[in-house]
Amino acid sequence: MGLFDKLKNIVSKKKEENKETTELYDKGLEKTRKEFVSKLSLLGIKYNKVSDAYFEELEDVLLSADIGVNTVFKFMDRLKERVKKEKIEDTKYLMEVIVDELFIIYVNNENLSTKINIQENGPTVILMVGVNGVGKTTTIAKLAYKYKSMGKKVMMIAGDTFRAGAFEQLKIWAERTGSLFYGKENIDPAGVVYDGLEMAKKENADIVFIDTAGRLQNKVNLMKELEKINKVIEKIIEGAPHETLLVIDASTGQNGILQAKSFKEITNITGIVLTKLDGTAKGGIVLAIKEEVDLPVKFVGLGEKMEDLQTFDIEEYIYGLFKDMV
Repeated sequence: MGLFDKLKNIVSKKKEENKETTELYDKGLEKTRKEFVSKLSLLGIKYNKVSDAYFEELEDVLLSADIGVNTVFKFMDRLKERVKKEKIEDTKYLMEVIVDELFIIYVNNENLSTKINIQENGPTVILMVGVNGVGKTTTIAKLAYKYKSMGKKVMMIAGDTFRAGAFEQLKIWAERTGSLFYGKENIDPAGVVYDGLEMAKKENADIVFIDTAGRLQNKVNLMKELEKINKVIEKIIEGAPHETLLVIDASTGQNGILQAKSFKEITNITGIVLTKLDGTAKGGIVLAIKEEVDLPVKFVGLGEKMEDLQTFDIEEYIYGLFKDMV
């Protein structure tokens, strides 16, 4: 049994357990699948046998899905090596090998955890970072909704204190999701975080989301601000923040990769939240992030509804991407 058949069986079992999740991945990856897989399928029709011309066109197709230049070059080297070793000539069989190799790129013999480091005692502190406009505040709201649905007591702290409307926006989401809220405008973010965490401890909050500024134009200032916030968090709650999640808009493609590299330089990122994956044909960014930044994708946005932010599942993703092809 090939990898794709195994994936099909795994996803089939998952579908029985949670049909809604499989359908969300299916629908959320529709644009990428139509654009990317249709081009791959046409390649299989155009070329019966593997050739240099086939490889050249395949490279272009992979680049158009925003898998990333470095990732594509590494992938092509691996693929050519395997074709040579296994003496593969048939392009239809090669399609299955392509799926196999793309899966390997992400997994790479590692046990990637999408789990959030939830604390048994005291609040779990999740620091949210990312440039303005990527959907950071909405992501906090969707995550709050997720944990509220699990019976957790959730709190939001407005650490983006100088951006107009940031405080008010988060406060509204806190009210809508039934979450606790703390924030003040136009003052030092570290002070707001300090007071907010003290409140979280008094209120016995289970999960605390801290919003932060997204001004990447001046990396030095942002780094100092995040360093100060991290020190304050650690002072109030030992071992916190337990997660630092970077929010990236999937539709920005390679720009999102540059953001991930920049934020990784200035603070300790533990995972990625990829928003608006349903609105782009560049869903290959998932593979590029893992290969180029070596950070796990922990959540993906597959729609606008609150429940459309899903825990990332590589099997659902690969199957959702290629299900029309094999």
